[in-house]
Amino acid sequence: MKKIASFTIDHTRLEPGIFLSRRDTTPLGDVISTFDIRLTRPNRESAVDGAALHTIEHLAATFLRNHAQWADRVIYWGPMGCLTGSYLLLSGELTSEDILPLVRETFAFIADFEGDIPGATARDCGNWTYNNLPEARRVARRFLDETLASPSADNLNYPD
Repeated sequence: MKKIASFTIDHTRLEPGIFLSRRDTTPLGDVISTFDIRLTRPNRESAVDGAALHTIEHLAATFLRNHAQWADRVIYWGPMGCLTGSYLLLSGELTSEDILPLVRETFAFIADFEGDIPGATARDCGNWTYNNLPEARRVARRFLDETLASPSADNLNYPD
């Protein structure tokens, strides 16, 4: 069986950042850009706490689907199974640089969030008690300060 594209990335050299993972064209001609929002250095530092990544999912998805300029282009936000980041799918032929301001806004929202986590009720979520807001805020602040504040090419392009 052919290896899928995401398994061909050298994860031993991957830094935190925003990476264009793939572009797909639907049968109707719409372009979907998939972004790898990598929060940690895979296999070189701890993965994100699962409950924190779940909280990041709730907050990011809510923020993005309510964003004044981007809401109608958001297709999906969800965590990676390896717990080192999330995927963001947007309609349109976009680059990492195009969405950098949006990702900064999203993680600023998460880093500063206080109150009840959207959708974190038994009625709204299949595992509503599996959340960790303090750790989600810490992860978001670190990503903002260490990666998004002044990204290099290594934070916006997959390693060769």
